[in-house]
Amino acid sequence: MKPSIELSFIIPLFNEEEVIETLVARLQGVLETATFPCEVILVDDGSTDGTRERIEALCAADGRFRAVILSRNFGHQCAVSAGLDHAAGQCIGILDGDLQDPPEKLLDFYQKLQEGYDVVYAVRQRRKENLLKRFCYWSFYRLLQRVAHIDIPLDSGDFCLMTSRVAREIQAMPERHRFIRGMRSWVGFRQVGMAYDRQQRSAGESKYTLSKLMLLAADGILTFSEIPLRVATFSGMVVASLSVVWGIYVLMWRLFGDASSLPGFATIACGMFFLAGVQLICLGILGEYVARIHNEVKGRPIYIVDQLIGFEGETKTRRPGQG
Repeated sequence: MKPSIELSFIIPLFNEEEVIETLVARLQGVLETATFPCEVILVDDGSTDGTRERIEALCAADGRFRAVILSRNFGHQCAVSAGLDHAAGQCIGILDGDLQDPPEKLLDFYQKLQEGYDVVYAVRQRRKENLLKRFCYWSFYRLLQRVAHIDIPLDSGDFCLMTSRVAREIQAMPERHRFIRGMRSWVGFRQVGMAYDRQQRSAGESKYTLSKLMLLAADGILTFSEIPLRVATFSGMVVASLSVVWGIYVLMWRLFGDASSLPGFATIACGMFFLAGVQLICLGILGEYVARIHNEVKGRPIYIVDQLIGFEGETKTRRPGQG
């Protein structure tokens, strides 16, 4: 009988041909250090370079590595979910493949987990990235903590180690707009953070463009907060109140002042444009929520597997809510 897996590493990859050799060398070092059975699940998220071929060769040469090949690019969070669905470990670690998250740190997380915690997540102390990105990350995490209805730790990404119990609870969640770090916080249990310095990419360029980061931020805020809807409502009430005050002011001016000096079309046009802008913003916020409802009710799977390598059983297509 095969020994039970104690620790599963989940690593989503998208066009990481330049870094995969260094990544594998670091992972093999960690596997040799570990005193318990481990597996590494590489999730190819529809790569268009040589990443898939390198993964296939690696899995054929080293039985500790397994692969989930997706049929196309479904996005980072869905790729992580695919890894969670196929992980067999009693403990499951999530890290990025660009080596900004050091795989060696997961062994430290494992030691902390033995103290009775269910989740050990990484807290980024320093980031070796450009000033704009650091500012955007800093702002986002603080905004999210302010508006979210749960406590999502500051400066904490997906890099973590969790028990299989926590992973199964996350798997059971039915939403398609996945925000793993928020879902991890939502399930509760005993969680603790461990500080680390986030490094630069080992090679290549980040696949998380500014637009993708903005979409991820929108998913985090709109999935875990109704504050934007309340802001839209509040804005409407403020604008309506100001309009009433302005109307009373104009009426008093008409009755008791010099009516010939009343502002004309310029004032009316400014007011109309202002009100139209507020209405469009409110409609946009409402539209974002409606779009997410639309995606949920369609019931499509969040990813489709093209090939499984190193696993027993058939190809698996994931629908949210399936354990």
